[in-house]
Amino acid sequence: MTAPAAPAAQAAAPQVTVDLGRTTGAVMHGANGTLYGLSDDGVPGDELVAPLHLTTVVQKAPDGAQHPNGDALAIKKGYDRNGGGEVHIYMQDIYAQWPYENLGLSDYLAKVDTMVRKVAARPDVDDFVWVPFNEPNGNWYPDLGSSDSAKYASALSKFQSDWTTVYQKIRSIIPDARIAGPNETHYDAKLMGDFYPWAKANKVLPDITTWHELGPDSLKDFESHLADYRAIEKKAGIAKLPVSINEYGNRRDQSVPGQMVQWMSMFERNKVYADQAYWNIAGNLNDNAAQTNVPNGTWWLLRWYAGLTGETVKLTPPQPNTVDTVQGIASLDAERRQAQVLLGGTSGAVDTVIRHVPPRFGKKVNVTVERIGWSGYEGAAAAPSVVSRTTATVAGNGSVTVPLTDLDAMSAYRITVNPDGSGSPSAASLPWSATYEAENAAITGGTVYSQGSVTNPYGFATSGTKDVGSLNQPTSKVAFTVDVPKTGTYDLDVFYGNQSGAPATQSLTVDGGSAKTLTYGSTLNWTYRATASTPVSLTAGKHTLTLSKGTNEVTLDRIDLTASTTPDSVYPATYADISGSPSYDYSASGTSGAGALVLGSGDKAALDVYAPADGYYTVHADYASTRRSTLSLDGATAATLAPTRGRVIDKSLRLYLSAGNNRITAAPSGSGRLTLRDLRVTGAVDTKGVAAYEAEEATRAGTAAVADNSWASDGKYVGHIGNGSGNTLTFQVDAPSAGRYVMNVRYANNEVAGSGNYNTNVISRAAGIDVNGTAQTVMFRNSYSWSNFWDLPVPVTLDAGSNTISFSNSGAYAPDIDRITVAPLAG
Repeated sequence: MTAPAAPAAQAAAPQVTVDLGRTTGAVMHGANGTLYGLSDDGVPGDELVAPLHLTTVVQKAPDGAQHPNGDALAIKKGYDRNGGGEVHIYMQDIYAQWPYENLGLSDYLAKVDTMVRKVAARPDVDDFVWVPFNEPNGNWYPDLGSSDSAKYASALSKFQSDWTTVYQKIRSIIPDARIAGPNETHYDAKLMGDFYPWAKANKVLPDITTWHELGPDSLKDFESHLADYRAIEKKAGIAKLPVSINEYGNRRDQSVPGQMVQWMSMFERNKVYADQAYWNIAGNLNDNAAQTNVPNGTWWLLRWYAGLTGETVKLTPPQPNTVDTVQGIASLDAERRQAQVLLGGTSGAVDTVIRHVPPRFGKKVNVTVERIGWSGYEGAAAAPSVVSRTTATVAGNGSVTVPLTDLDAMSAYRITVNPDGSGSPSAASLPWSATYEAENAAITGGTVYSQGSVTNPYGFATSGTKDVGSLNQPTSKVAFTVDVPKTGTYDLDVFYGNQSGAPATQSLTVDGGSAKTLTYGSTLNWTYRATASTPVSLTAGKHTLTLSKGTNEVTLDRIDLTASTTPDSVYPATYADISGSPSYDYSASGTSGAGALVLGSGDKAALDVYAPADGYYTVHADYASTRRSTLSLDGATAATLAPTRGRVIDKSLRLYLSAGNNRITAAPSGSGRLTLRDLRVTGAVDTKGVAAYEAEEATRAGTAAVADNSWASDGKYVGHIGNGSGNTLTFQVDAPSAGRYVMNVRYANNEVAGSGNYNTNVISRAAGIDVNGTAQTVMFRNSYSWSNFWDLPVPVTLDAGSNTISFSNSGAYAPDIDRITVAPLAG
């Protein structure tokens, strides 16, 4: 619960102080980088990549053997399509093994020559940065970390010689190539102190300085590392170089908003670039994309971070540079008249004191507080919940205090401040919710295990740092005692892991009553958290909810119970991504209290709208328009907003939204003006008008064949599509009218490549999809099991009447296909 108010005595609560009068530089977004977060063009999907405004990605060398995907050139087209920045190339990832096989410098130089020449011929050559050595102290030069001075000196001499040779080879092909290094596993003051003066003297200085910060201690030590490095630069007479921490964080951090906000705030505050480390699989934004277009909790934190505009301002936490304490980032956009604070990392209560609110904001301001919780690595996360919307009076000294109570350490929070307008925003109303840890429940035939923590940072993130596994006996069960405030329907979310190789089931009973079957999809491993959800009806008071073993085995982490409510999510237009030069109007508060965005000729605004399932939703547009305006999805017009003659109206639309994130772009036509306050999504999903086509009923050619699988729709699917041009699957699809449709492809893919490294090398499968003679290639991410069928939305343009849609792949197998559904964008 939170409620902003004028400053008041809150002696018991620690304070986060935000000084809007002390700017610290332009918002950099440096900490949103990713190492192998992209694996293929389209994995992850554009709906997740575009909103993050990635500044850097780190990928393998062209044709590198270290991983089966993530090639720097293969991902470049999709990266650019979504506004991407630099691509840093891990050159030694040309090798297959980890640690890298050492076949001698001459072997490496030949590979360097080949990869650099491939990039040199490209028109976008300047977008690439070369990283000649990755973790040299852990690979070819282990004695760089030796305490034996003779061994260290020998290793340093060898490294310096090889660095010079490779550096000069790169520059001989691309004279102005940017080169990054030395890229050790950690900050090594001795090596840096020796390497940089030598590199300057020998004219082989890196253009970008890189090293890794991976353990929890980095949260307290990084600033001292950076200060030490800057002192080395200064002493050597080196102009200040960009710093990129191109691997940061560990498994206990990734997917956890309350952990990641600590890292991100540290790097943004110090204006360095940083890329999340690659511990598990490629192509899921470092454990922040549950499926191709489905976000988890930390994706929304990254989206918040990408939405910071203007300049960062001074934020002082209660305990700077202290592991697992509240930390944050704050920004002020004077033109937008919008201030934002992102914070998290602690439980309990914190007062956020915002000082020197600009006079242009007025004497009263709207303060909105939102929360995004942990949903696991693979658990889908809905849009952040609004904790409070309040009008606050700015004190005489220009400050506003926002008390935050009942904080969750795994969650992150956003505070947004803007001028208050006429009218009253809708009050926030969070449903009752409670969490129950599996390790605290009554356990039969199971074992409590400890997982990721400060002392085990490379363990996977788990609620409460423990879970219950080995639930593999016929009598295995976990019984939770819950207490609900009133009679009604509650949403039960089960946090689980399932590495059994196929979906699993458990029986759910309430107070020993009739059993209900819960199904758990496959996950990457036992501790790679996903969520399964089901409604339960409970009377007021205490109950025992028991989860008993069914088919296969699952690990249980926790359950959440939340009172069911009618879905109603609001997306303020003033929080949108913009292009052009729109203005901001706070004369009226609107539903969200965030004012309105005024779009003119050439202006656009993209809002990220979440849907829990595929289907039609009621989307309300709160707007005024002087001429016809449009709302677009997937690059096509989904709805037209008629002129309103200056009146603000609430237009109700029936739009097809795909499960996960949907980018809705608003724009006026011609010289018109669109004033947009909010988009609001209400009501449950509706599938009326969605046509389904089973794969086994489609036309097969070549090796494509029907097979049985109890987890497929109607128990059958079609496999062995592709791996030859004649092995195809073809659907005949009827469309009521010509136009843009969403085709959902229900598929399974569990291809994995062997490797000597510690990552799980999942492979995306490609399918050529031909619609009436127009072809495109679509990548289908690994779904962790041949029995785990996922839905991937594919936009298609159909003719009125019959349409021919075929799936193929001449060079490799396409995914197994269960069925397709087809629906027009507007219902």
